[in-house]
Amino acid sequence: MSESSNQTPASGPATLSQAAVPSLAQALRFWCRLGFISFGGPAGQIALMHDELGTRRRWISERRFLNALNYCMLLPGPEAQQLATYLGWLMHRTWGGIAAGVLFVLPSLFILVALSWVYLRFGQVGPVAAVFWGLKPAVTALVLQAAWRMGTRTLHNRWLVALAVAAFVALTLADLPFPVVVGVALALGWLGALWRPEVFSPRPAVAAGAVPAASAAASGTSAPWLDDDMPAPPHARFSSRRLASVVVVALTLWALGLGVLAAVWGWDGVFTRMASFFTQAALVTFGGAYAVLPFVVQGAVEQQGWLTAPQMIDGLALGETTPGPLIMVVAFVGFLGGWQKEVLGPDALWAAGVLGACVATFFTFLPSFLFILAGGPLVEATRGRLGFTAPLTAVTAAVVGVIASLALFFATHTLWPAGLGGPLDLGALALAAAAALALMRFKVGTMKVLLACALAGCAAHLLGLRP
Repeated sequence: MSESSNQTPASGPATLSQAAVPSLAQALRFWCRLGFISFGGPAGQIALMHDELGTRRRWISERRFLNALNYCMLLPGPEAQQLATYLGWLMHRTWGGIAAGVLFVLPSLFILVALSWVYLRFGQVGPVAAVFWGLKPAVTALVLQAAWRMGTRTLHNRWLVALAVAAFVALTLADLPFPVVVGVALALGWLGALWRPEVFSPRPAVAAGAVPAASAAASGTSAPWLDDDMPAPPHARFSSRRLASVVVVALTLWALGLGVLAAVWGWDGVFTRMASFFTQAALVTFGGAYAVLPFVVQGAVEQQGWLTAPQMIDGLALGETTPGPLIMVVAFVGFLGGWQKEVLGPDALWAAGVLGACVATFFTFLPSFLFILAGGPLVEATRGRLGFTAPLTAVTAAVVGVIASLALFFATHTLWPAGLGGPLDLGALALAAAAALALMRFKVGTMKVLLACALAGCAAHLLGLRP
């Protein structure tokens, strides 16, 4: 269907009027607004899109929204950003998808660059350091909550529980690389589809606040513009030529970006290694932002030394307080790597940090656009096929163990800041326990918990309990 078409699609039930065709300008205004208000992590962002696009604006039907969501949840990378890209592409072709995906992350990139500069310039000042001391236990509790939430949603039998435990042990005790854990889980899922298919049958994704179509009909509201009965627009139908062109363009952009960095700084340069590293992170991390963090910690902190473990925890705290996908913490990692390695010299630290943040963001999100623009037309063909979903169900189970290992990593660096042989920080322990209780028992919002812990850090500083 043409973007400029003023004809409404065939209507659903006769009692319902069809919602107006959304223009590209209307969509762009919505995606830009979403980029500034998308707090609350993936669940909150998905619920916001569902409420705005499905319930308020009536641009897309419930079934089509959930179909897109199911596909994005099976992909590596940030599912909320991929969902925005998918919906933008479905409504307004390739450029609509690109605009939706870019506008979803651009505000958080600008905000994180500014916060990263403030962190490096003033992070050691007493009150600022006290704020981050209070945020670290909150972040530890948030990661623990993420592991619990994902586990209760995905580990619906003892085999998947065993797979999660094995992944935890592999990372914490055997110190296996993250891609190896993912590869083994994929293989086990593929074998499981043949051996015990009922074990790896995934549960369907459900959007928060979903309202059945029948309820809309009963209430007399308008039918969605893109409803269940409307055939796929021409641009959303599979074409081998279009698939090849999308893949070629994406690979060309990736190769050009990597080639320019290598030409300027060499193949062993910091920015070149960042490009390679964040491309790997985008391709092997299933399960959202908390799943990518163990890989980032293993590579950026322990292997490359672009930042320290305490700085990584601080970066996650900043990422939690800004709009956009949580995976945007990679911009913080890139900023600190460029700044602290003095890639552009000691007199251009800010420029090196900004360039590092842009490199990390570009190479992290480029694969997401490829997955959506190339795989979108194949969604219906693969929906419900166990051979496709079982390996990814196994990976999702393993990711629960991966996130649990990340919670342990953060806890050890937060509660024993001088190392495991040093004293236990009882204040941090109390804050972590209180934050976990607030999040998991009383369902307090993330922003409220972070603010309370930051204020607790300031209070400890003013009372002389913290330096």
